[in-house]
Amino acid sequence: MRYFDTAYIVKLYLCEDGSEDVMRGANGSGGLASSALAISELHAALHRNVREGRLDRGEFEAVLDRLRADAELGLWHWLPVSMAIHQRVATTYRGLPASVFLRAADAIHLATAAEHGFRQIYSNDQHLLAAAPHFSLLGIDLTAGD
Repeated sequence: MRYFDTAYIVKLYLCEDGSEDVMRGANGSGGLASSALAISELHAALHRNVREGRLDRGEFEAVLDRLRADAELGLWHWLPVSMAIHQRVATTYRGLPASVFLRAADAIHLATAAEHGFRQIYSNDQHLLAAAPHFSLLGIDLTAGD
């Protein structure tokens, strides 16, 4: 099973640069996991695509229907955001060097992956990937060769 952040989830449902690489990485992974936070982030990202004219409302709804169907088929494992995850985020920020750029949502993804026993996290978000070692994770970008 692989942990994908929201940026990679979007690439699975919209045709973007790197989508084919991410799809190859998803195939044969034994399933995909992400923080339950990704559900809200994905809705926001898809809505941004509607607002910016890259998706119409029908396409927006179709993507959400496909996501729901994939989750019902067991493709997605949505991991809860527990108090232990928030505590891990807080502890990490306390010791984080000032030079590390880490957004709260990315910290939640990293802590969720670490707390649920993942050793790797998959993303093309360079800030998240750079912060991954602070959560004892290896950050992997399947699109780096593009």
